[in-house]
Amino acid sequence: MKQILIIGAGRSASSLIRYLLEHAETEGWTIIVGDVSVELALEKTAGQKHAKAIQLDVNNDIQREGLIKQADVIISMLPAFMHFTIAKDCLKYRKHLITASYISKEIRDLHDEAKQKGVLFLNEAGLDPGIDHMSAMQIIDRMKQQGGRLISFKSYCGGLISPESNDNPWNYKFTWNPRNVILAGQGIAQYIDNGRYKYIPYNRLFSDIELISVEGYGQLEAYANRDSLAYRKVYGLQQIPTLLRGTLRNPGFCEAWNVFVRLGLTDDTYTIDDSEKLTYADWINSYLPKGTKGNTEQRLSAFLGEQETSALMQKIKWTGILENETIKIPKATPAGILQELLERKWKLKEDDIDMIVMVHKFVYEMAGLKKEIHSALIVKGENAMHTAMAKTVGLPMGIAVKLLLQNRIKERGVVVPTEKEIYEPVLKELGTYGINFIETERSLSSKE
Repeated sequence: MKQILIIGAGRSASSLIRYLLEHAETEGWTIIVGDVSVELALEKTAGQKHAKAIQLDVNNDIQREGLIKQADVIISMLPAFMHFTIAKDCLKYRKHLITASYISKEIRDLHDEAKQKGVLFLNEAGLDPGIDHMSAMQIIDRMKQQGGRLISFKSYCGGLISPESNDNPWNYKFTWNPRNVILAGQGIAQYIDNGRYKYIPYNRLFSDIELISVEGYGQLEAYANRDSLAYRKVYGLQQIPTLLRGTLRNPGFCEAWNVFVRLGLTDDTYTIDDSEKLTYADWINSYLPKGTKGNTEQRLSAFLGEQETSALMQKIKWTGILENETIKIPKATPAGILQELLERKWKLKEDDIDMIVMVHKFVYEMAGLKKEIHSALIVKGENAMHTAMAKTVGLPMGIAVKLLLQNRIKERGVVVPTEKEIYEPVLKELGTYGINFIETERSLSSKE
């Protein structure tokens, strides 16, 4: 009987757990789900025959190591900064590790030891990163085999609210870690465009956007991700002239979010004295320039150069950030205050439907012709538990675990799913769950 340990039973774990339980009987698995909240673990396992829900404190070395020692594969659904502790235990006890997070330098440095000990540390195996890597590499490998030369690759992904559940002016609700949304884009976004390096500072990120057309949906806004340049090596495209990765949002979101950026409300580097005694209006007033007159709404409108009745101001007012409600969070950072407020406003209702949109755009040359491939994925969720986000993060991880335990993945060390032995069977099985890319191709012009 193989034992799979899942550490963390949060938002993105529901479909992963369901998938593993569906295969537990035939594959001979026992699924242990551990979370700091045993109630959350019990909710996800729902008394299933092959599952056990436990309360797990990852800071308890004896408990954590004991569970890892007994398991065959560990799936960490913890925040990325906590993976290294789990990884060190996995090396100690020679256990495989799967995560959906970007590889940190600390994890990457474990490659040689993991390979020597014959264990797989598969990272970036969820949605973005994850399905984006696999679907891109499938097309890139095919293109290379056919003799094509890729000259441009742009990839975009967004977790959105489906139109039938869109009931707020932001056209957005949280479907994954709210903290990551609040802090998204901080630092410098960098990519390459026609052979020239481009850098977008945080204060311009949400105003320097482009519109992306998605067949069957319409137009979406895209802002650049933090580091596209690193993916030249990941995809074997070191010489490519154009490479960009971006995040998708519904039209109007970026302009409104940029208000929070301009005010400084997404800063998580300092705390505000007596924050629990302030109202939201007091808080906003403390960021507005001296000399502007009127109430908070009027002062903010003047700062933004907007009419109080504008669509942008309506979005800001809807959040409640101009109200006289007391904040009630002691020693809070600006980002923490904003997150707490938006978690209440952007919370999924029980029957809400979310949506994942991913778009790849390739331009390549072959046999004297220039062509474009457009590959798009749209996935809708079932409800607030089995969301499209949970489905697209959890299923590829679950499939990878199954392949690993079936000895169909031979790769060892610290890797991402860009090899054919991983991406081909994962994408094939994802297709049976309705996770399929629609691909179109057209000629652009003769090669110049």
